[in-house]
Amino acid sequence: MKLRLLFVLVIVLFSLSNTYGEEFKGVPFPSLISSLKPSAPLEFCDERVPTEIQEIRERLEKELLLALWDRPQVILWLKRSRRYLPYIEKMLKESNIPDDIKYIAIAESALRPHARSRKRAVGFWQFMIQTGRKYGLIINEHIDERRNIFASTQAAIRYLKDLYEIMGSWTLSAAAYNMGENRVKAEILEQGTDNYYQLYLHNETQRFIFRILSIKLIFSNPAKYGFYLSEEDYYPPLEFDWIQINCLQDTPIRIIAQAAKTHFKAIKDLNPEIRGHYSVKGNHTILIPKGSAKGFQCRYQDLFKRWVETKKESVYIVKKGDNLSLIADRFNVPLVALLIWNKLDLKAPIHPGDRLIIYRKGKN
Repeated sequence: MKLRLLFVLVIVLFSLSNTYGEEFKGVPFPSLISSLKPSAPLEFCDERVPTEIQEIRERLEKELLLALWDRPQVILWLKRSRRYLPYIEKMLKESNIPDDIKYIAIAESALRPHARSRKRAVGFWQFMIQTGRKYGLIINEHIDERRNIFASTQAAIRYLKDLYEIMGSWTLSAAAYNMGENRVKAEILEQGTDNYYQLYLHNETQRFIFRILSIKLIFSNPAKYGFYLSEEDYYPPLEFDWIQINCLQDTPIRIIAQAAKTHFKAIKDLNPEIRGHYSVKGNHTILIPKGSAKGFQCRYQDLFKRWVETKKESVYIVKKGDNLSLIADRFNVPLVALLIWNKLDLKAPIHPGDRLIIYRKGKN
C-alpha cells in the first residue's frame, strides 16, 4: 500500500512539473548533522556558552534540530524579521541593551502581535497582565498594549534592565523573564550556583535559552541551514505616520480609517492594541498608513461631525416586549451589527426606555 502511494506521488509531481513547463531545480540543502557543527564560539549577550560540555551541546542540538524540523515556522520568522526587528534593534541600542535580547521576542511570540499562551500571556514579548501593567502597559477591555511593538518593547526593556540588576547576568535575566525572578532566585539559593547552565530549572526554562540560541544561530547565517531568502522574500518594514487624535467620545475605527484614506483592517493591523471596533474617548497616538497624515485632522473632524449627526438621527427607544433579535429583524440589520453599534453583549438584558443606535442603510 505504501509503495502504491509513493508511486502515485511521484506521478503527480512529474505531472505538475510538466504542467508548468519547468524542471524542478534543487537548492543546496545542508545535512542536519553538518548543521549542528558550530563554526565559531557561541555567546549570548557576550556571555560564553560552554558548548565544550557534552550535556550543554546536547541541549543546544536538541533545540536547533527542533527548530530546523519546523522549516515553515523558521521561514516565517525570517520573513517577519524585516517588519519588526529594525524597531526592536533601535530601541535596544538606545537603551544600551545587548542586541541578542531581540531573539527573546522571536522565541516568545514568533513576532506575532496577537500571540497568546495557555497561561494568557499576550503579544510580542508575552507579558502577563500584572507584569505588563507594572511596566507601564495599558491593558483593559479597550486597549492592550502588549500587542503594540513599540510600547511592549519599551516595557520589556524596563523589565529586563530590572532583572539584570537583580541577576547580574543577561543569561539568568532571560531565564527569569521566562520563569519569574523569585523562582530563579529560590533555585539559585537552594542549588548553590548562579550558573544558568548548571541549574536544574522548570523544563520550559531549561530549554528557553537554548531555543533563543538556536534562533540566533539560524538568523546569523540562514544559508548555512538551507534558508535562501532574497530581498523580495522578506516582508517589508512597517511604514506609517504617527498622528495624535482626540476622540470626544468613543469613535468607530472606520471613521479614523476613512480620514486616513484607508480601510478598517489597515488601522487595526497598524494598531493591534486597539480592541473591538471603537477608539475610546480621550487622546491617542496611533499609526496610519504612510503619507496619509497630511490633511488627516480636517478630514477626521468633518467625518466625525457627520457621524455624530447621523447617530442622533438613528436612535431607537426600546419598548416592552423587545429583544435584540426582534429589533434587528424589524430594522433588517444583522444582530452582530446591532451589538457592535451599541457595544452590547448578546447576554446583556435590555429594558424599556433604553436607547439603541440603529444605522439605516446608507446612514452609517
